Amino acid sequence: MEMRPRRRLRGQSLNRLIPNLLTLLALCAGVTAMRFGLEGAWARAVIAIVVAGVLDGLDGRIARILGAASRFGAELDSLSDFVAFGVAPAFVVYLWSLQDAGGFGWALSLMFVVACGLRLARFNTALESAVPEPPWAKNFFVGVPAPVGGILALIPLVLGLETEAAFFANPAVNALVILSIAGLMVSRLPTLALKKTKIPPGYAGFVLLGMGVFFAFLISTPWITLAVSAVAYLASIPYSVLLYRRYERQNPLPPSFKDDADRSD
Repeated sequence: MEMRPRRRLRGQSLNRLIPNLLTLLALCAGVTAMRFGLEGAWARAVIAIVVAGVLDGLDGRIARILGAASRFGAELDSLSDFVAFGVAPAFVVYLWSLQDAGGFGWALSLMFVVACGLRLARFNTALESAVPEPPWAKNFFVGVPAPVGGILALIPLVLGLETEAAFFANPAVNALVILSIAGLMVSRLPTLALKKTKIPPGYAGFVLLGMGVFFAFLISTPWITLAVSAVAYLASIPYSVLLYRRYERQNPLPPSFKDDADRSD
């Protein structure tokens, strides 16, 4: 009997593992936020989820820079997003407010988790779709991304930390917010994909200056900065829809795109 030579696994350099390590750190930050929620350390819980969001924004970009993007990394990123921005925010908000609503509050928390899972599943399916997209469509997400949705769900908690007003801990307020954000995540609304936006060279300095000012405010007045950023993002959604419609009118799909879309139905 002829023995086939065993295939040796190719080793991975440390540089190629860095994006996956960042993804795992984001996952750990999300799970740690749940621990802080159990301890009633609400500020630390919010910070942990925000840190997870920052790490989530870095891992994909670093993977592309290092040429380390892989199917494994994409699947790991989706798992991390589901836990850090689906399970963790829902669990923290439930412990902080929705548990006072009994079974109804728990049902809303589960609904948010399910909405996040559906949103990520749709995103992964779109990546594997054989139907081509027009180039300008890459500037938009379909629905609110999971990291943004997870942070938006915490806005009443953030405002409660800033003002210490009992109003923001009201289960009705948090139920309305978490229901709305869950709906935005699974919606078909086009939202701006800022990380894919190209900055003209002449404006790079102004963008860096703006980011520096933003992080300065985030460090000095974190809760107000997060709340204002969330409101600004929500206000940008109507603009995103109008911009998307304008692109559709100004850049009609060529016949090849239409034919491929018809064959996929």
